[in-house]
Amino acid sequence: MASESDGSNPIEKMLKEQDVTSAVAVAGHPLHAMSVHFPIALGIATLAVDMIYWWTGDPFWIRVGLWSAGGAFASGVAAGLVGTAELLLVAGIRGRVASWAHGVAAMTLIAVLGLNWGVRLAYPDSVLPHGLFLSVLAAMLTGLAGWHGGKLIFHHGIGLMVSAKD
Repeated sequence: MASESDGSNPIEKMLKEQDVTSAVAVAGHPLHAMSVHFPIALGIATLAVDMIYWWTGDPFWIRVGLWSAGGAFASGVAAGLVGTAELLLVAGIRGRVASWAHGVAAMTLIAVLGLNWGVRLAYPDSVLPHGLFLSVLAAMLTGLAGWHGGKLIFHHGIGLMVSAKD
């Protein structure tokens, strides 16, 4: 009970001692942290395109939405594969509950991005209301997954490669 009386948690201490540096990186740059920007930007762009289509009614925006939704899904799958590799390869990442919360939110986001793209492929005229609804849902999930991902990076130092200072 000494650990409780001095305020330290033995599990947190054990987790802090584990390595959390990125296992999937190029020249010291973590690929997951670099790749998540594409599905985020394209997912939000799809929402913007849907709103422009709703406002103008110009069918050009249906084609733009198809491409941005497809790009969001494809880049989301790529970022998800790298993130999953990090989660499974690095014990210090795998041992944190917050990592799993981020992973679940991100996988749910990728599923919604895929559904959004699939709806646009099969039913191009259903952007309003179905595509718009899925774009709004994707934007909300982007915020949720991004919040958890940011907490992991900025508060826990997860997935970073920190070099020694000279």
